[in-house]
Amino acid sequence: MAITTDQTGTRELEKQGVDVQWLSCTASYGDKGATTGSSTGARSVATVDCVGEEQDGREITIKGKVTQEVNGTCVRGDLTAKVGGKEWFRVDVLGNCSAGTPGTVNPWTPPVDHDTTPPPDRPGATVTVTRTVTEYPHPTCSCFQGK
Repeated sequence: MAITTDQTGTRELEKQGVDVQWLSCTASYGDKGATTGSSTGARSVATVDCVGEEQDGREITIKGKVTQEVNGTCVRGDLTAKVGGKEWFRVDVLGNCSAGTPGTVNPWTPPVDHDTTPPPDRPGATVTVTRTVTEYPHPTCSCFQGK
């Protein structure tokens, strides 16, 4: 759930013009196995907590409860995103729940009025690239590992 929330949350923020530098999500099941019924079986309720940063340094958060993850393409629940402390969006579906199920009608597909399209004054999305850098001592350094 955390990975899907991270990916779909980043996509939605970028779609709405947020220049996401990084976002990291965790999920916990704090209600000791609390579940909610569905036609596809019982589901756990997870508390999702995402933190990140926009390119200009503003803090990004996505927090809430997730009741269902669908094929790694969407999450359902109650999620609120904030950028720089300001509520950016609040949704009950994040991502595309119909993806990955070609030829089938998904009964959970949200109605058209659940659109989270940004106001026209916000710029378009950008691509975020994450790069991991490992620093090693300079080749001329006579220092020993661990000192």
